Amino acid sequence: MAPSNDHIDWFRHTSPYIRSHRGRTFVIYLGNGALDSDQFSHLIHDLSLLHLLGIRLVLVHATRSEVELALEALGISSQLHKGIRVTDSEVLGVVRDVAATQRLQLESQLSQGLPDSPMRGARLRVVSGNFITARPVGVVDGVDFQFTGAVRRLDAIGMAATLDNQAILLLSPLGFSPTGEVFNLSSDEVATAAAVALGADKLIILDRAEGLCDADGKLLRQCTVEAARQLMLSDPEQAMRRDAACRACEQGVNRVHLLSYERNGALIDELFTHDGAGTLVSEAAYEQHRTATVDDIAGVLELVQPLEESGVLVRRSRERLEQEIGNFIVMERDGRVVACAALYPSTTADMAEVACIATHPDYRGDGRGTHLLALLTTKATQMGIGALFVLTTQTTHWFIEQGFENSSLDNLPEEKKQLYNLQRNSKVLIRRLD
Repeated sequence: MAPSNDHIDWFRHTSPYIRSHRGRTFVIYLGNGALDSDQFSHLIHDLSLLHLLGIRLVLVHATRSEVELALEALGISSQLHKGIRVTDSEVLGVVRDVAATQRLQLESQLSQGLPDSPMRGARLRVVSGNFITARPVGVVDGVDFQFTGAVRRLDAIGMAATLDNQAILLLSPLGFSPTGEVFNLSSDEVATAAAVALGADKLIILDRAEGLCDADGKLLRQCTVEAARQLMLSDPEQAMRRDAACRACEQGVNRVHLLSYERNGALIDELFTHDGAGTLVSEAAYEQHRTATVDDIAGVLELVQPLEESGVLVRRSRERLEQEIGNFIVMERDGRVVACAALYPSTTADMAEVACIATHPDYRGDGRGTHLLALLTTKATQMGIGALFVLTTQTTHWFIEQGFENSSLDNLPEEKKQLYNLQRNSKVLIRRLD
């Protein structure tokens, strides 16, 4: 049996992502438990791979769960107020020890380079330092938070210089004041502030959960900030991650990804495949529609050619498509045309033809065709067109479900009657818009 070439095909299809990610800045948040996960070694290898592909990495590690375990082991009690830890001097000592231990763990793992490992010859440079200036939270509701702090500012110039020097930047959730004090910070806040200060292209939140789920528990592959804000999340930690993602988008980060560190290869899947492994949150819709341009011709051809070969659509030459591309609407997903449709107004009647509704096989079944038809209907109404018609051989029932009715050749515009292909024997369907 011939060996499978699936991995070769996959690698070839990653080239657009490799090209678009190179030189970009990604802030990666390593959530509570990530460093103790069974997948941690794989995650380190994936981070190394991203760095070697030219991606500028900023790592922020969460300490909360480890601090809680350490406090319990030492018999030290600590107070939470509105979910925020009150950090006295004794608790601060534990926080500093945990942060230092985790930082050393990350630095040691990123220093690997054994001959038989994926990090052979990597020689990664990891830099951490006093990039975060903090201020005390102060007294809230009569509670003195003492050494619990908030990010005051970040040394964006120094951080960018570190990344320019091809180093991985490692940020612990600790900040320093101009008076020399150390403050315990929220790792969520540090990750968000770093992404905003650096103008990062992505904030990637690695947590236990796969991402955000809808009311039925189904993983959402993408959603807008507005939709994410409306989700009812029972898990407080997930709600915190969701809020951090939304804040980052609202402050200028283009995309925030939420995925699980428990899934081997989730980071690679998320960044180098069309559908990813978790949830993508963005200010605007990830998948958008727009009028097609000449740059979309190759993408439209990829969609319609299989349907032309099977007889579903009438064949169109590339030259004809170039002339008619302005009639098309495309749905674009991460720079890829995944669906298209066209509207051809008649020159002799108050009608327009709906044509070339096509969706990529990987994205069928989610209502994109219906959405495109609705867009064409709105466009036709705005143009004052009174009716839509379609000629189809294999999708009659779908159009009837969309409000079209069976009709005859006699009801078509004159120019369409003359071009009608008797050999195809297409069904004629019409939908009145008035």
